[in-house]
Amino acid sequence: MKTTSRFVILCAALALPWAVQAQTVPALKSGEQVYRDTCMVCHGTGVANAPRLGDKQVWGKLIAEGQHVLTAHAWVGVRGMPAKGGRNDLSLEEFSRAVAWMARGSGGNWQDPDARMLKLIRSEESKRIEQLKKAPAKG
Repeated sequence: MKTTSRFVILCAALALPWAVQAQTVPALKSGEQVYRDTCMVCHGTGVANAPRLGDKQVWGKLIAEGQHVLTAHAWVGVRGMPAKGGRNDLSLEEFSRAVAWMARGSGGNWQDPDARMLKLIRSEESKRIEQLKKAPAKG
């Protein structure tokens, strides 16, 4: 076998695990998909005072907080909402897409988060966690 052929076979063999791995990475869920799978249970019905999708009056106040603030607080857990909407398997990006989708469906014009927005959300998440640590325990 020629040296060139061996090199080609070696390169193909080394590349194969990378190609297989790239094919097995699941696609991120859309905001609408996460809403339907997770958020709709509460935000579709208003359970535990969850702001209902499409209620522009209630959502207007939340939207005014800012995308990074509202998303981070919801991600950590806020009022009656559990952290991550109770879905630990969601990525921050998927969760953020769902929040943006609900905001758009309720009068806002939020876009799905880009890298800059995700960084702002992470920063706000850290601040919120620190605030919660300092808050007096209820009991």
